[in-house]
Amino acid sequence: MSVNAYVRAQKVAATPRSTEYRLMSEITGEMIAARDAGLSGVKLAPALHRNRQAWTIFRNLCQSPENGLPDELRAGIISLGLWVDKYTSLVITGREAIDELISVNRAVISGLSNENGGTPA
Repeated sequence: MSVNAYVRAQKVAATPRSTEYRLMSEITGEMIAARDAGLSGVKLAPALHRNRQAWTIFRNLCQSPENGLPDELRAGIISLGLWVDKYTSLVITGREAIDELISVNRAVISGLSNENGGTPA
């Protein structure tokens, strides 16, 4: 099977949940790599920016009246998104460490994988 055929098959089989899982895993991996490389403050900006963008998108999607998630879950995601935005600024300015952002993302990744009994397809 060619790589292009594999990519097409993966796109067809992907669910929103599996896409979110892969995105959060990738972003969290980038933040861990940056931390483990000894980066701090402004040098973490590329990884932090991508994380902030993802959480802003999640927050905006949850604010939409068309969003089918339960209200309580939507409110929780919006709240987390706001916290990520504020906390990211503290990390960039060197007042906090990146570890809390990594922990939040790991909890979300765990939730995305556990709801259906394993890693999403």
